[in-house]
Amino acid sequence: MKILIGQPKQETQLEQLRREIAAHPEIDLLLYPEGYCRETDVATLRQLAKQYATIIVTGYRDADRLDRALIINTAGDILLDRAKTPEAGPLYTPSTAIVAGQSAGYLLCREIFLGLDGLKNDNIDIIFNPIGVGMFSEEQYTDWSGESQKISHQQSALFIGTSHADGSYRNCGFSIPTAFAFDATGEAIFLSKDDPQTRILDTVTKTVEIIDVFSFEQTL
Repeated sequence: MKILIGQPKQETQLEQLRREIAAHPEIDLLLYPEGYCRETDVATLRQLAKQYATIIVTGYRDADRLDRALIINTAGDILLDRAKTPEAGPLYTPSTAIVAGQSAGYLLCREIFLGLDGLKNDNIDIIFNPIGVGMFSEEQYTDWSGESQKISHQQSALFIGTSHADGSYRNCGFSIPTAFAFDATGEAIFLSKDDPQTRILDTVTKTVEIIDVFSFEQTL
């Protein structure tokens, strides 16, 4: 499977997603951050997933601006749509779905810290972690990466996460955009820190192609 891992800026018209899904017909799945779009955009995402035969994994905000998890398959059908778990937990269900024949786990942003317990009884091949904005400190970056590694090792599953390229936690003014992938043994395939370039991960060869988003924008 080829997975496009995007770190878009916060935007209102799905601009980067539209560009990337059209420019990369070779991908099987597109992973974008938490809260990337609004409830009113979900119908468009379903259309794009079907048009380009690409699975879309992201998060959106409902009419009350509350975050929700979202997975759409290549037929444009919604496989998973649920509210974000409160910080105290336990992890909301469903947090798994069958995606392209594989069992996928879904942890929405800080739900990552509920994942060790919340997913421990599930047999999972791959786990997605859409993140809202980047890390608010170096310590949080270390904690987040470490938790990802623990979960991937516990579940013997590929673990992939990504945040927006801009914005900051509670508008604190500091943010470290991040994206990462750990293999089923807990070994890092890549760790992106303060580098918002798009990546395409081949899950078979464990190779990563870097796409220069900003150069691509300038050629349009």
